[in-house]
Amino acid sequence: MILYPTIELQGGRCVSLYRGRLDEPQIWHVDPVEKAREFAQAGASWMQLTDFDALAGNDRNRALVIEIIRAAGIPVQLAGGFRSRERVEDWIEQGAGRVVIGTLAVQDPALVQELAKYYPDQIVLAVDVMDGKLMVEGWTQSCAITPEAFIESFAQTPLAAIKITDINTDIEGTEASIGVISGLAAACRTPVIASGVIHGIDDVARLKYVPGVSGAVLGRALFNRTVDLETALKMAQPEPEETAEFL
Repeated sequence: MILYPTIELQGGRCVSLYRGRLDEPQIWHVDPVEKAREFAQAGASWMQLTDFDALAGNDRNRALVIEIIRAAGIPVQLAGGFRSRERVEDWIEQGAGRVVIGTLAVQDPALVQELAKYYPDQIVLAVDVMDGKLMVEGWTQSCAITPEAFIESFAQTPLAAIKITDINTDIEGTEASIGVISGLAAACRTPVIASGVIHGIDDVARLKYVPGVSGAVLGRALFNRTVDLETALKMAQPEPEETAEFL
């Protein structure tokens, strides 16, 4: 299982948000560029970078995001504010290894399917779920389409992955969220990245054995130090299979 240590940006600072509320950031006093380098030094093969300002239509973190992409030393999966073809193409040209698309995929699925074919293994579909409903616009609006139907509509699309977030994880705990994600992953033909469910090292061990889950986003737990990245990366590796000894 691939772990995606994550930096979330707002106003040039590393933050965490409670249920996506932009007006209630928890600020972490660390250098985001140095933190990205630390991820690589710990052995991560990918990282995720979420730009909350871009999600709100503000591009003030652009220079910093470019710096992180170029300095990290590992591929960056970029999320936040991908609402047009031009923005997707721009950030792929700037060096983003992948881009995460949610709202645009609901508004214009044909465009996202086309982008996935043009940029193979670089488009990640975001499926954000709260109380069983598909959420868009930064988790502020629910959709008529169900998460299951949304995923099925992209079944033939060559996506890099599907990132599934159970927004309720902040208030209901990990066990329920893993159940939501595992249920949706069972219907996916594309690798699933679980988001929002790792609060401690035991959660990494649980996720590793969930069928269909090939990766997990690891964010707040790194910053509040309830999870050590090097330990988590080792835990995420497949267990060596026992082999019979031949005399």
